[in-house]
Amino acid sequence: MNERNGGTPEDEPRAARHGGKAQVPDGGTGAATGRHDGSGETEEERADRRWQELLQEIRVAQTGVQILLGFLLTVVFTPLFHDLEQTDKTIYLVTVVLGSLATGALIGPVSFHRIVSGRRVKPQAVVWASRLTFTGILLLLATLTAALFLILRVATHDPYAPWLVSGVLAWYLICWFALPLWVRTHYADRS
Repeated sequence: MNERNGGTPEDEPRAARHGGKAQVPDGGTGAATGRHDGSGETEEERADRRWQELLQEIRVAQTGVQILLGFLLTVVFTPLFHDLEQTDKTIYLVTVVLGSLATGALIGPVSFHRIVSGRRVKPQAVVWASRLTFTGILLLLATLTAALFLILRVATHDPYAPWLVSGVLAWYLICWFALPLWVRTHYADRS
């Protein structure tokens, strides 16, 4: 794994992943297509592939956070909002701010790419866009947790609402982080 660019398994040399020799498209010298890293890809080719993969990931997260934020923004205009306790209004405001920050972080890579496009910095742009995306995922996690807490608090007035939210948060952490990290450490060492 390459620690410099995030150390993701998809950046490991293809030869190591598939148990064979990596083929260099230009006959093995790397001169015709740029510097090769032993995976059969130049730095630019790898950056292109990683950018396409990142765009696919962002599309899923962007849609969800934009819909969530849209719903959150309409709540303040409902009659029930004005009857909420001040604590609930504060939780709502924090949730809206978190949703706005998540939206900004998840849309940021598109703007980032547009601004640096054609400047021959795609490998660095992919790294920064990936960081923005991960930040957006963390902010989305916080937004979902805060929104669920507010809804359960208002809907049930149940003292167990924080415990339910904690359970859902634990589930998110398992699905989004613990399981992928376990697979990464468990299987990456074997290949």
